[in-house]
Amino acid sequence: MPAPNKNILTKQAQTNFFSKRIQVPTEWAGAEDQFNDAFAENEKSVLPNSPTNLFREPTLNKYHVDSAKEIGELFAAYIEGICSAICDGIDKWMKMASIAAVSINGPIGMLLPGCVIGPLLKPLIISTAPTKTDQEKKYSNAIANTISTSWQTWHMGLTGVLNYPAFIAFPGPVAPPMPNVPMPIIAFSSPGETALSPANMKLMMKTNLADPTALHSDDLFDAISKAFFTIFQIFKTSTLIQNVLGTGPIPTFAPPFVPVGPVVSGTVLPCPGVFV
Repeated sequence: MPAPNKNILTKQAQTNFFSKRIQVPTEWAGAEDQFNDAFAENEKSVLPNSPTNLFREPTLNKYHVDSAKEIGELFAAYIEGICSAICDGIDKWMKMASIAAVSINGPIGMLLPGCVIGPLLKPLIISTAPTKTDQEKKYSNAIANTISTSWQTWHMGLTGVLNYPAFIAFPGPVAPPMPNVPMPIIAFSSPGETALSPANMKLMMKTNLADPTALHSDDLFDAISKAFFTIFQIFKTSTLIQNVLGTGPIPTFAPPFVPVGPVVSGTVLPCPGVFV
Protein backbone atom coordinates (compact mmCIF):
# COMPACT_ATOMS: atom_id res chain seq x y z
CA MET A 1 0.00 0.00 0.00
CA PRO A 2 1.12 3.59 -0.54
CA ALA A 3 1.97 6.03 2.21
CA PRO A 4 -0.86 7.78 4.12
CA ASN A 5 -3.20 9.58 1.73
CA LYS A 6 -2.59 13.33 1.80
CA ASN A 7 -6.20 14.12 0.91
CA ILE A 8 -7.54 12.10 3.84
CA LEU A 9 -5.02 13.62 6.26
CA THR A 10 -5.79 17.14 5.00
CA LYS A 11 -9.54 16.67 5.26
CA GLN A 12 -9.29 15.24 8.76
CA ALA A 13 -6.99 18.03 9.98
CA GLN A 14 -9.19 20.74 8.46
CA THR A 15 -12.30 19.15 9.96
CA ASN A 16 -10.62 19.04 13.37
CA PHE A 17 -9.68 22.71 13.07
CA PHE A 18 -13.12 23.72 11.79
CA SER A 19 -14.83 21.98 14.73
CA LYS A 20 -13.25 24.51 17.10
CA ARG A 21 -15.48 27.25 15.63
CA ILE A 22 -12.87 29.97 16.03
CA GLN A 23 -14.02 33.54 15.50
CA VAL A 24 -11.89 36.40 14.25
CA PRO A 25 -11.43 38.81 15.83
CA THR A 26 -11.14 36.36 18.71
CA GLU A 27 -12.05 38.79 21.48
CA TRP A 28 -15.03 40.46 19.84
CA ALA A 29 -17.27 41.81 22.63
CA GLY A 30 -20.09 43.21 20.55
CA ALA A 31 -20.73 46.33 18.49
CA GLU A 32 -21.19 49.79 19.96
CA ASP A 33 -22.83 52.79 18.35
CA GLN A 34 -19.48 54.18 17.22
CA PHE A 35 -18.70 50.91 15.46
CA ASN A 36 -21.91 50.93 13.47
CA ASP A 37 -21.55 54.59 12.59
CA ALA A 38 -18.10 53.96 11.12
CA PHE A 39 -19.38 51.98 8.13
CA ALA A 40 -21.50 52.61 5.09
CA GLU A 41 -24.83 50.82 4.94
CA ASN A 42 -23.62 48.32 2.34
CA GLU A 43 -20.73 47.37 4.65
CA LYS A 44 -22.77 46.70 7.79
CA SER A 45 -24.32 43.46 6.58
CA VAL A 46 -23.09 41.19 3.79
CA LEU A 47 -23.46 37.51 2.94
CA PRO A 48 -21.68 35.19 5.39
CA ASN A 49 -18.73 33.02 4.49
CA SER A 50 -19.09 29.46 3.32
CA PRO A 51 -20.15 27.14 6.17
CA THR A 52 -16.89 25.21 5.64
CA ASN A 53 -14.63 28.23 6.11
CA LEU A 54 -12.14 27.47 8.90
CA PHE A 55 -12.88 30.70 10.78
CA ARG A 56 -16.19 32.24 11.70
CA GLU A 57 -17.12 35.91 11.54
CA PRO A 58 -18.66 37.35 14.74
CA THR A 59 -20.93 39.66 12.71
CA LEU A 60 -21.93 40.11 9.09
CA ASN A 61 -19.94 43.32 8.91
CA LYS A 62 -18.04 43.27 5.62
CA TYR A 63 -14.66 43.57 7.30
CA HIS A 64 -15.37 40.76 9.74
CA VAL A 65 -16.55 38.52 6.91
CA ASP A 66 -13.58 39.40 4.71
CA SER A 67 -11.07 38.88 7.52
CA ALA A 68 -12.48 35.48 8.44
CA LYS A 69 -12.45 34.44 4.78
CA GLU A 70 -8.87 35.55 4.19
CA ILE A 71 -7.45 33.97 7.35
CA GLY A 72 -9.51 30.83 6.82
CA GLU A 73 -8.17 30.37 3.30
CA LEU A 74 -4.60 30.91 4.49
CA PHE A 75 -4.91 28.29 7.22
CA ALA A 76 -6.70 25.85 4.91
CA ALA A 77 -3.90 26.20 2.36
CA TYR A 78 -1.24 25.78 5.04
CA ILE A 79 -2.88 22.66 6.46
CA GLU A 80 -3.11 21.19 2.96
CA GLY A 81 0.55 21.99 2.32
CA ILE A 82 1.93 20.56 5.55
CA CYS A 83 -0.25 17.43 5.34
CA SER A 84 0.96 16.82 1.79
CA ALA A 85 4.57 17.23 2.95
CA ILE A 86 4.06 14.79 5.84
CA CYS A 87 2.63 12.11 3.55
CA ASP A 88 5.34 12.70 0.96
CA GLY A 89 8.00 12.34 3.65
CA ILE A 90 6.54 9.05 4.89
CA ASP A 91 6.36 7.77 1.31
CA LYS A 92 10.08 8.45 0.89
CA TRP A 93 10.83 6.87 4.27
CA MET A 94 9.00 3.69 3.23
CA LYS A 95 11.13 3.41 0.10
CA MET A 96 14.40 3.82 2.04
CA ALA A 97 13.73 2.03 5.34
CA SER A 98 15.06 -1.49 5.92
CA ILE A 99 15.24 -4.19 8.57
CA ALA A 100 18.86 -4.60 9.54
CA ALA A 101 18.68 -7.73 11.68
CA VAL A 102 16.33 -10.57 12.61
CA SER A 103 17.14 -13.60 14.74
CA ILE A 104 15.83 -16.64 12.85
CA ASN A 105 15.43 -20.06 14.40
CA GLY A 106 13.29 -22.55 12.52
CA PRO A 107 10.31 -20.77 10.97
CA ILE A 108 10.38 -17.93 13.51
CA GLY A 109 12.25 -14.70 12.92
CA MET A 110 12.35 -12.36 15.92
CA LEU A 111 12.47 -8.67 15.05
CA LEU A 112 13.95 -6.89 18.05
CA PRO A 113 13.92 -3.18 18.97
CA GLY A 114 16.49 -1.12 17.11
CA CYS A 115 16.51 -3.31 13.99
CA VAL A 116 14.27 -1.13 11.80
CA ILE A 117 16.54 1.43 10.16
CA GLY A 118 15.28 4.48 8.28
CA PRO A 119 16.14 8.11 7.53
CA LEU A 120 14.96 11.00 9.67
CA LEU A 121 11.60 12.31 8.53
CA LYS A 122 12.35 15.98 9.23
CA PRO A 123 14.38 16.77 6.09
CA LEU A 124 12.00 14.68 3.99
CA ILE A 125 9.02 16.70 5.28
CA ILE A 126 10.70 20.11 5.23
CA SER A 127 11.77 19.68 1.61
CA THR A 128 8.16 20.19 0.46
CA ALA A 129 6.56 21.87 3.51
CA PRO A 130 5.11 25.42 3.34
CA THR A 131 7.88 27.91 4.18
CA LYS A 132 6.94 31.05 2.26
CA THR A 133 6.63 33.23 5.35
CA ASP A 134 8.54 33.31 8.63
CA GLN A 135 5.46 32.05 10.46
CA GLU A 136 5.02 29.16 8.04
CA LYS A 137 8.68 28.25 8.56
CA LYS A 138 8.18 28.21 12.33
CA TYR A 139 5.04 26.09 12.13
CA SER A 140 6.53 23.68 9.60
CA ASN A 141 9.75 23.20 11.55
CA ALA A 142 7.85 22.58 14.78
CA ILE A 143 5.58 20.02 13.12
CA ALA A 144 8.34 18.31 11.11
CA ASN A 145 10.63 18.10 14.16
CA THR A 146 7.88 16.56 16.25
CA ILE A 147 6.72 13.97 13.72
CA SER A 148 10.32 13.05 12.87
CA THR A 149 11.33 12.49 16.49
CA SER A 150 8.12 10.63 17.37
CA TRP A 151 8.26 8.47 14.24
CA GLN A 152 11.85 7.46 14.95
CA THR A 153 10.96 6.57 18.54
CA TRP A 154 8.15 4.39 17.20
CA HIS A 155 10.06 2.55 14.47
CA MET A 156 13.15 2.00 16.60
CA GLY A 157 10.96 0.20 19.12
CA LEU A 158 9.21 -2.11 16.66
CA THR A 159 9.29 -5.76 17.69
CA GLY A 160 7.47 -8.88 16.63
CA VAL A 161 7.64 -12.13 14.67
CA LEU A 162 8.44 -12.68 11.00
CA ASN A 163 7.49 -16.05 9.58
CA TYR A 164 9.65 -18.26 7.32
CA PRO A 165 7.71 -21.55 6.94
CA ALA A 166 10.32 -23.21 4.71
CA PHE A 167 12.97 -22.84 7.42
CA ILE A 168 11.36 -25.40 9.74
CA ALA A 169 12.79 -28.24 7.64
CA PHE A 170 15.07 -27.17 4.81
CA PRO A 171 16.88 -29.76 2.61
CA GLY A 172 20.36 -28.27 2.53
CA PRO A 173 23.29 -27.05 4.62
CA VAL A 174 22.29 -23.37 4.22
CA ALA A 175 18.90 -21.89 3.44
CA PRO A 176 19.18 -19.40 0.57
CA PRO A 177 17.65 -15.91 0.92
CA MET A 178 13.89 -16.29 1.08
CA PRO A 179 11.18 -13.66 1.75
CA ASN A 180 9.08 -13.66 4.89
CA VAL A 181 5.33 -14.17 4.91
CA PRO A 182 3.89 -10.62 4.50
CA MET A 183 2.61 -9.21 7.78
CA PRO A 184 0.77 -5.95 8.51
CA ILE A 185 2.59 -3.48 10.74
CA ILE A 186 -0.27 -3.66 13.21
CA ALA A 187 0.91 -7.20 14.07
CA PHE A 188 4.06 -5.64 15.57
CA SER A 189 4.28 -3.59 18.73
CA SER A 190 6.42 -0.68 19.85
CA PRO A 191 6.57 1.05 23.23
CA GLY A 192 7.56 4.13 21.26
CA GLU A 193 4.07 4.45 19.79
CA THR A 194 3.07 6.54 22.80
CA ALA A 195 5.22 9.31 21.33
CA LEU A 196 2.74 9.51 18.43
CA SER A 197 -0.28 10.10 20.67
CA PRO A 198 -2.09 13.39 19.96
CA ALA A 199 -1.42 14.78 23.43
CA ASN A 200 2.31 14.06 23.29
CA MET A 201 2.74 15.39 19.76
CA LYS A 202 0.77 18.56 20.44
CA LEU A 203 2.89 19.29 23.51
CA MET A 204 6.10 18.63 21.58
CA MET A 205 4.98 20.87 18.71
CA LYS A 206 4.30 23.72 21.14
CA THR A 207 7.70 23.15 22.76
CA ASN A 208 9.47 23.11 19.40
CA LEU A 209 7.67 26.27 18.29
CA ALA A 210 8.70 28.05 21.49
CA ASP A 211 6.30 30.92 20.78
CA PRO A 212 3.19 30.91 22.98
CA THR A 213 1.97 34.11 21.31
CA ALA A 214 1.76 32.58 17.82
CA LEU A 215 -1.82 33.02 16.65
CA HIS A 216 -3.94 29.85 16.61
CA SER A 217 -0.89 27.61 16.98
CA ASP A 218 -2.51 25.62 19.80
CA ASP A 219 -5.57 24.83 17.67
CA LEU A 220 -3.45 24.10 14.60
CA PHE A 221 -1.20 21.65 16.43
CA ASP A 222 -4.16 19.98 18.09
CA ALA A 223 -5.92 19.49 14.75
CA ILE A 224 -2.85 18.08 13.00
CA SER A 225 -1.81 15.81 15.89
CA LYS A 226 -5.25 14.22 16.11
CA ALA A 227 -5.52 13.83 12.33
CA PHE A 228 -2.06 12.27 12.12
CA PHE A 229 -2.82 9.73 14.83
CA THR A 230 -6.02 8.74 13.04
CA ILE A 231 -4.24 8.26 9.71
CA PHE A 232 -1.41 6.40 11.46
CA GLN A 233 -3.86 3.74 12.65
CA ILE A 234 -4.96 3.21 9.04
CA PHE A 235 -1.32 3.11 7.97
CA LYS A 236 -0.56 0.28 10.42
CA THR A 237 -3.35 -1.92 9.08
CA SER A 238 -2.76 -1.24 5.38
CA THR A 239 1.06 -1.38 5.26
CA LEU A 240 2.84 -4.73 5.04
CA ILE A 241 6.32 -5.79 6.07
CA GLN A 242 7.39 -8.09 3.26
CA ASN A 243 10.34 -9.22 1.17
CA VAL A 244 12.58 -9.36 4.23
CA LEU A 245 15.09 -11.89 2.91
CA GLY A 246 16.02 -14.45 5.57
CA THR A 247 18.85 -16.96 5.37
CA GLY A 248 20.83 -19.18 7.69
CA PRO A 249 22.66 -22.47 8.33
CA ILE A 250 21.11 -25.87 9.02
CA PRO A 251 23.70 -27.41 11.37
CA THR A 252 21.80 -30.70 11.74
CA PHE A 253 21.74 -31.34 7.98
CA ALA A 254 23.57 -34.65 7.44
CA PRO A 255 22.29 -36.64 4.47
CA PRO A 256 21.30 -39.34 3.99
CA PHE A 257 20.53 -39.82 7.69
CA VAL A 258 19.22 -36.28 8.31
CA PRO A 259 18.06 -34.94 4.92
CA VAL A 260 16.32 -31.82 6.29
CA GLY A 261 16.67 -29.58 9.30
CA PRO A 262 15.71 -26.21 10.80
CA VAL A 263 17.56 -22.97 10.31
CA VAL A 264 19.53 -22.06 13.43
CA SER A 265 20.82 -18.57 14.24
CA GLY A 266 19.77 -17.23 10.86
CA THR A 267 19.62 -13.60 9.90
CA VAL A 268 18.35 -11.31 7.14
CA LEU A 269 19.86 -9.35 4.27
CA PRO A 270 19.15 -5.64 4.88
CA CYS A 271 17.30 -4.32 1.83
CA PRO A 272 15.22 -1.13 1.46
CA GLY A 273 11.61 -1.16 0.43
CA VAL A 274 10.29 -3.75 2.89
CA PHE A 275 7.43 -1.48 4.03
CA VAL A 276 4.86 -1.75 1.27
